[in-house]
This record gives sequence, C-alpha cells and structure tokens, in this order.
Amino acid sequence: MTHRTRVRAPELRGRGWLNTGGEELSLAELRGRVVLLDFWTFCCVNCLHVLDELRELEERHADSLVIIGVHSPKFAHEAEPEAVMDAVERYGVRHPVLDDPELATWKQYAVRAWPTLVVIDPEGYVVAQHAGEGHAHALETVVTELEAEHAAKGTLRRGDGPYVPPEPVAGDLRFPGKVLWLPGPEPGPGSDAGGRFLVSDTTRHQLVELAADGVTVLRRIGEGVRGLRDGPPEEARFSEPQGLALLPDGGVAVADTVNHALRRYDPDTGAVSTLAGTGAQWWQGSATSGPAREVALSSPWDVAWFAGRLWIAMAGVHQLWAYDPTDGSHVTAGGTVAAVAGTTNEGLVDGPAAEAWFAQPSGLAATEDRLWIADSETSALRWMDRDGTVRTAVGSGLFDFGHRDGDAESALFQHPLGVTALPDGSVAIADTYNHALRRYDPATHQVSTLATDLREPSGAVLAGDTREPAGGAEELLVVESTRHQLTRLRLPEEAVRVAEVAHRTQRAATEVAPGELRLEVVFQPPAGQKLDERYGPATRLLVSASPPELLAEGAGEGTELSRPLVLADGVAEGVLHVSAMAASCDDAPEVEYPACHVHQQDWGVPVRVSEGGAARLPLVLAGLDG
Repeated sequence: MTHRTRVRAPELRGRGWLNTGGEELSLAELRGRVVLLDFWTFCCVNCLHVLDELRELEERHADSLVIIGVHSPKFAHEAEPEAVMDAVERYGVRHPVLDDPELATWKQYAVRAWPTLVVIDPEGYVVAQHAGEGHAHALETVVTELEAEHAAKGTLRRGDGPYVPPEPVAGDLRFPGKVLWLPGPEPGPGSDAGGRFLVSDTTRHQLVELAADGVTVLRRIGEGVRGLRDGPPEEARFSEPQGLALLPDGGVAVADTVNHALRRYDPDTGAVSTLAGTGAQWWQGSATSGPAREVALSSPWDVAWFAGRLWIAMAGVHQLWAYDPTDGSHVTAGGTVAAVAGTTNEGLVDGPAAEAWFAQPSGLAATEDRLWIADSETSALRWMDRDGTVRTAVGSGLFDFGHRDGDAESALFQHPLGVTALPDGSVAIADTYNHALRRYDPATHQVSTLATDLREPSGAVLAGDTREPAGGAEELLVVESTRHQLTRLRLPEEAVRVAEVAHRTQRAATEVAPGELRLEVVFQPPAGQKLDERYGPATRLLVSASPPELLAEGAGEGTELSRPLVLADGVAEGVLHVSAMAASCDDAPEVEYPACHVHQQDWGVPVRVSEGGAARLPLVLAGLDG
C-alpha cells in the first residue's frame, strides 16, 4: 500500500473515556494497531448509520483494529456527561468513546462535519479520511491492506482491544422510544377490557405491552436480540424499533428503525410481519416508490395514519414517505410505498411537499386536517395539510435552538422527537433535549411549557381514556427515555414559567475573504474503485446558505464537485450548507456486474467574512488513502 501523505496523528484529548473500564487511552498505547476514529454526535442520524456500518468491520478485524468514537456535540444537551453515557448504551456502541465536549480533538483533526472517519496506521500516521456515510467498503479495503502491509513489516500488533463492556442494568424498559394506546381487552383469560399501552423498548429490540397503569408488564414481543425476523412474539426480531401507529384494521404499524423496515404487530395474536422495506438502507439512486417489500427505506423513526395512508417520518433521508394499503384500510404485506415530501436535502424550507426540506423528522401526529411533524435537527414543529403544503409553526433552522416560550416566531425548542395532538386542537411537543413537555396552540400561535424535569422525553399519548381523570383534566403518559419509564402527567391549567435560554451551535467559524470563494469537495475513489459514470455524472453538489443573502452567486445544484461562490457585500457571517454525493464502482474489467457504492455528506460550515480570510474552502468527502 503506497501513501501519498505522512501526517502524524494528533493525540486524543477530551473530558474522559467511556467503555474502557475507567482507563484513559493514548495513541502511543495503541501503536501497532490500526485505529479508526469515528467523530460523531448522538443527535445525528448519519452518525447512527455509520455506527451500524462499523459493526461488521469491528467484528472481522477484532484483533487488529481499534475503533474509537470521538463524541463531538452539536446541541448543548449533548455536552452533558450523563447524556453521552446514555447515548453510548442506547445505541449499542461496543468500542471506547472519547467524550470531547469542547471539540478539542475535533479541531486537532480539522473535522468539519458529522460523521467523519479517520484511519491511523499502526505507526501512528493518518492515512485516510472520509466524511459522511457509505464508506464501509472503502474502510474494509484500507484496513485489510494496512494489516497485510504492517504484518509484513513486523509493525502490526494483534490481540484483544481496550473495550470494556458496561455492567448490564435490570428493569422492565431500557431507553423506550414511543408509546401507543391499544383499545380492547388485554391478552389472556379474564383480562381487563379497558385497554393497555404498547411501548417500543428500543435498546432491547422489543415491544412491550403494559397494563392501563402504564407500569405492569403484560407481554413482551420480540426475542430481544437485534435482527429482522417475522413470526410469533417469542421468535420475532426487531432492531431498535421506535414509532408506533394504530391502523384502521386494529393492527399496529412499527417503525423498525435500524432494520430500515416497517413492521406490523397483531395485538390479538402477537404475530409480527413485515409491511415495507428490504432490510437494506436506501441510498441516492434507489427506487422511491413501488411494491412496499421491494423498496428500501432509511431509518423510519415514526408513523401516523393520516388521510387514508400510513405516513412515515423517514429520518435517514429527511423526507416523509407514505404506505398505501392495497384495499384502502386493511394493512398487510402487498401495499406500496412512495416518497411524498422532502428532497433529501437537510434543512428547513416550506412549500409544496415535493419541494420542502426537512431535517430528521422524528415525530408524527395526525388530526383531521393536519399532519404534525417534529423536525428534530432544525428544532422545529412543522405541519402538512391535506393538499400537501408544508409549513413551519416553530423553528428557524439547523443551528438555532434553546428553551423560549411566547410567540411562535421567536420560540425555541431543542431537538424535539415527539408530537401529540390534544383534544383542544393544540399539540404537545416532546422537547427532548430540553427535558420538557411543551405546547403549541395554532389558534394563538403561542408556545408554553407544560412540564420540566423530564429526562429526554421522546413521545407521549393521551392517557385520559384509561381512567376517569380528576376534575376532568386531560392526562398524558410521557416516555421518559433516559429514565426508562412512562410518566403520567396531568395537563396543567397554567404554563410552567422557565428561564429563557437561547443557543447557537458552538463551532468555530471559518474566516473567508470577501468576494469570490472557491468551494472544492475533495473526493478520491477508494483503492480499486472508479467513478461510476455509466448512466451519467457520478457526482452531485448542492449549495445554499443561511441567511440566503450570504450568497450572491453559486447557490443551487450541479454535477461538478468544485464551484466558485460569490459572497454578497454587506453580509458579515452565516452558514454555508453543502451537500455532496459521489458514486464509485469496483474497477475490475473482468467483472460483469461490479459492486457500486454511494458516498454522501452534508456540511453546515459557519463562515465569517474578513479581509485576509481564505479564498478557498476545501471539504473532504473521501481522500488521503492511496
């Protein structure tokens, strides 16, 4: 393996280490091993995709490769030590993690986006860098070649890695995601006919039926190990299920998030079947409509029945999809799916469904005339009407968040994951990273706080129909995800008063010169691959800005990975939004059907215009290895 660059890897600095049994790690101690740094933050669905991509690589090269997660927070909540520990367990991270709340290691490695992957060879040199997801094949090639090269040189050291698993924790729920009220009798003879709750027990890969008290376990659905398998409740398998929706025929739709699938649960028999998805993740260029079992999905996070279809918050591609049953109501395998709203570009843009932009939609709630959407990465509450027009009720973009009540135009959330329609026409928002339950009233356009001191609330359901509420007050059963429980709350008559807090994502701005700025996305096909130009251009570049006035020229979509931008006079700072995609295929002439791979990444680059600033902005999609 020949390297064009020899750059010594900077040491790893942060607040502390997780998954090491309390030990601190250094690159010097890891000399002789291939080290892969994964710069991630737990709000980022692309980072979660990469965690899944790395699992097989980690297993295949367990004695030579050490993966280290470098947790680099975007939101204020993500900088809290307890939140990082929870996220490492919640997402099944099985390697050491450096907690880097001040972005010290992020800056040392000149990282610009989540996720970014950096490969360090056994002698301590950086040999490859990849931004975004879809690089599993390239990483496998690099690691395999480094093993062979350094085994031959005598510089490879094999053995057990530094990962120390945490102690398992008992309890009925572990990081529950969403909750649903199931009408009708509980399972079993002599059951209560009043109804019960269904909870997605995300980290344990199960569904759990709870009695009307919201505590007593009636039945667990799923074997409890990660997998995609249909069958009776004790044999079925899920992978980090999240959203739940009651279907017109009495079944339950389940957003089986990490399986990239839509499942159906039958509350009467306990049987689980698959409605949509192939089990593989959707990539750019894949089909966006067709028979439901033949079309790939990408991290479906929530589901809701609205206007005769089952709507899917497709967090992985920043879109809303819809599942259409074959007969209009009875939802079984055999329907179709289609992308309906969103362009796959990440951001906050209203308008007709096909032109709107979302950013990890993660919560849905339906009323007669609106589909409410918790758009988590823009910290926004949005809605779509029956005519397919998308509007924003609260929220301003990818980088502004906080806890502020009052008029919707100035109100702030922090990464909300759930929304619940209330009987009076308002909606409750699970304001996850603010540990709060908020309320938005569309009649007055006012935002208030209903409850605080919750722990990462991720969903809620009306609980008033399970018992006669005292004084006629409505009650909600709220999922407190990191307290591993459901909490019953009576909706207060008056809002809770909270101190106003506003944040902006803390990342150092890049100093750029006024006038023309040359944007260059660096993409080098991995070893043994070439650009896939069989059906046209193999690359795509989309550029926009916040505020839009920052760019006088250069916004829009094109196929070249470099572009001159012109910064407008009079705008001193802002954020450049860059989305890049490149497709490559194995370069083997003798292979009739070579394997092809899609590499993609979104950047939000804060810039400040100043004399003497840079006239060139390079962003690495993939490079350095050779």
